[in-house]
Amino acid sequence: MSQQDWTLMQRVAADDEAAVAELYDRFASLVFKVARQLMPTRADAEEAVQEVFIRLWQTADRYDPRRARLVTWVMLIARRHLIDRLRRQAVRPSESAIEGDPAGPASDISPERASQDLERNTALRRRIAELPELQRIVIERSYLQGYTLREVSEQLGAPLGTIKSALSRGLGRLREKARSDWAM
Repeated sequence: MSQQDWTLMQRVAADDEAAVAELYDRFASLVFKVARQLMPTRADAEEAVQEVFIRLWQTADRYDPRRARLVTWVMLIARRHLIDRLRRQAVRPSESAIEGDPAGPASDISPERASQDLERNTALRRRIAELPELQRIVIERSYLQGYTLREVSEQLGAPLGTIKSALSRGLGRLREKARSDWAM
């Protein structure tokens, strides 16, 4: 349990601007990296990051360091928010479509595209869940939770080489599965 992380989140909950800035400095690049992978445009990713940090500020008093490391908690909030945002985009027409421009601006994503992206992400998560346990854990912790491979190695008590191999094999299986799905 990290007393520093808990103290930081208590300061964020108390509207301490310096604490919010510290939280942002620590995690903005990681949240942006994930947002950029999921969001259709850079502008959408940047907007999503701002929304994630607003949500973190609003829920800061709920952080419990006994249940999760701060990075894990931040990434869980980010992941949930990004998925919710994708779902909303998939079912809500863009403003340009409402205003009568069926094509919409070039940077807007169509509901069909958002739906396809959501389906693709759902399929990817299903493929990850089908991997052997070690490969699944390594991919989830490194890609979805933001841990380094060294941290995953320490968490699992496994040699770093084993973790790297599991990641490589898992990613290879995901690529093979994706190719076979596309060939159908």
